[in-house]
Amino acid sequence: MSTQDDAEMFARLRTVWSEVDPVPAALIDRMVAAVAADGLNREYALLTLVEGQLGSVRGDADALTLQFSDGSTSILLHVTRTSSGRRRVDGWVDTAAAEIVLTQGETTRTTSPEETGRFVFDEVPPGLTRVRLTTKIGGEPRTLATPQFEL
Repeated sequence: MSTQDDAEMFARLRTVWSEVDPVPAALIDRMVAAVAADGLNREYALLTLVEGQLGSVRGDADALTLQFSDGSTSILLHVTRTSSGRRRVDGWVDTAAAEIVLTQGETTRTTSPEETGRFVFDEVPPGLTRVRLTTKIGGEPRTLATPQFEL
C-alpha cells in the first residue's frame, strides 16, 4: 500500500466513525471542566508547599476555581475579576439543570445552563455568595446549594 492509499483508507475510516459514533456535543466542555477540577488538587498541594510565600505567588489578577458536589451532581465555578472591579462567574454542571441561582444577601440572579452545562453570571459585585442549582433528573427536582463563599 502506498502513502496515498493509507491516507484514503484513514479518511474513510474517520468518516465511518463520525457517522456511527460521533463525538458527543457536550464532551469538550465537560473535559475542560474535568481537567480544571483535576488541577485543583495539584494547585492546593503547591500552595501548601509555599505557605509562607502566598503573597508573592498569588495576586489580585488571578482567577478562583471552586468545585462543589453532593456525590451525584457537581458544579464547577471559575471566577475572574472584570475591568470594573466586579466578578465574572463561569460555571459548569455535570447534569441537566433547570435553573441556577446566584444569591448575595437579598439579591438573586437566575439563569439556565446551556445544553453543555455551561452558564455565566456577568458583573457580579464582590461579597459573600451562594449558588443553588435545581436538577431535572428523574421525576422529582433535586437541589444542590453551595456553602457561602467570598467573591
